[in-house]
Amino acid sequence: QVQVVESGGGLVQPGGSLRLSCAASGFTSSSYVMSWNRQAPGKEREWVASITRAGGTNYANAVTGRFTISRDNAKNTVYLQMSNLKPEDTAVYYCRAPGKTDWGQGTQVTVSS
Repeated sequence: QVQVVESGGGLVQPGGSLRLSCAASGFTSSSYVMSWNRQAPGKEREWVASITRAGGTNYANAVTGRFTISRDNAKNTVYLQMSNLKPEDTAVYYCRAPGKTDWGQGTQVTVSS
């Protein structure tokens, strides 16, 4: 079954860090562009970051310099390292391989003191 499963979310204070994981199954994630998106309460889902098959990365302006997307091909997993988190980063975070998978179930990130 082709799917992705996100994990690693939680409650963190402003300025803190979290690492999200996106475990792929049923396909080889290194053969696809992988992306992270997020959806805050009452807002549209928005793109956050992508990583290409060659390892190139792209980020939304709101997270540039604070978030890093990476992949571990041996584990068939993509990560999103988030640092200097802000309350406006609070959202459900989703990953997918555009055109290959549906959205996963997401993982909740809450940034609050």
